[in-house]
Amino acid sequence: MQGMDRRDFSKSLTMAGIASAIGAPVVFAGTIPKNYVPLALQDPDPFSLFAKDREMTVLNDRPWNIEAKAHLLNDAVTPNRYMFIRNNGILPKQIDADNWTLTIDGEAVERKKVYSLAELKTKFPQHTYQLTLECGGNGRSEFDPPAKGNQWTVGAVSCANWTGIRLRDLLQDVGIKPEAVYIGYHAADTHLSGDPKKEPISRGVPISKAMQEETLLAFQMNGKDIPLAHGYPLRLVCGGWPASASGKWIQRISIRNQVHDGAKMGGASYRVPCESVAPGSEVTDQNMCIIESMPVKSLITFPKSGALLKKGKSLVINGHAWAGELEVSQVHYSIDFGSTWHGCTLEKPVNRLAWQHFRAQVSFPKKGYYEIWAKATDSAGKSQPMVLPGWNPKGYLNNACHRIALKVV
Repeated sequence: MQGMDRRDFSKSLTMAGIASAIGAPVVFAGTIPKNYVPLALQDPDPFSLFAKDREMTVLNDRPWNIEAKAHLLNDAVTPNRYMFIRNNGILPKQIDADNWTLTIDGEAVERKKVYSLAELKTKFPQHTYQLTLECGGNGRSEFDPPAKGNQWTVGAVSCANWTGIRLRDLLQDVGIKPEAVYIGYHAADTHLSGDPKKEPISRGVPISKAMQEETLLAFQMNGKDIPLAHGYPLRLVCGGWPASASGKWIQRISIRNQVHDGAKMGGASYRVPCESVAPGSEVTDQNMCIIESMPVKSLITFPKSGALLKKGKSLVINGHAWAGELEVSQVHYSIDFGSTWHGCTLEKPVNRLAWQHFRAQVSFPKKGYYEIWAKATDSAGKSQPMVLPGWNPKGYLNNACHRIALKVV
């Protein structure tokens, strides 16, 4: 079983156990009110709780939202300790994978069916892909006027190895009717209000995305069981689209004869104006479009911003670039605030929807302050903007050039 956090653990402790957990005797233990949890045990340490590096940045604890700093994402494959967490509700508790089931239903399914986790793992072929997941709001902190929501900087992105079964194999097993247009997921997390009738989030993707080879129902991340915060024991992984489409703790998938209308599918949630609007504008629901493929983007992961370099030394920079459903064709860097650009060496993706690694050797003419900017171009010829792209009410899709600072001394 997985799922008990420190709040649950503390409630099950005896007074002696509480003293042991705190690391000191509780002086007035006899006067503690019934069911009271001492402050020392009320706020779980997220770095220990989720096995995250202590350089990660906690944006919110209800629900948990945690991001990496750019230099932490230097690995070719993102390990758990550097992987961002984006939650909308309260993590499920007391998960029993041995009795976990997945129901496939909906208006456009031929046969409603329930699968055990063991059946999913043994009945269908397993596949592993490196898949890029990025929060739709990554970069939100740069928008002006400010957009509501977690103020992500650049670290709500990852590319891990995901292992599972292709969603299309499951859909073919149950059979989908010709009128099927969308799938919607339903999960085991709890709404922040505690109301069991409310879903924190229930999004989905068109059938065409659900049927792609790389769209997985995953049960492993980087060769091990998926950590609880990332969807244990079963999650969707829809690489290249906003990570909200990759639902965690999946218990049910509905095959819809319409665009899924679950929680966070309407209003401004994961939607942007269909046409450009002035900053701060109000946009009606009918003029908002669902985000699908994420835009081209890049991230300098080495060196860390603020680096010092001795005069006369060159510097090798490296990082990653990705482009939603497309491939990245070029990455360039600039040291003169975008006045001139120089090409980087760019690797091909390991598989479709994986990020690509780039590197370049950079020289500097003299001592002083510099910024290195990175700009990626996708296979359709579209490049990152040098400054913030068009404004939208929720601050989505900021793919402005990433930049780091350094001094030559």
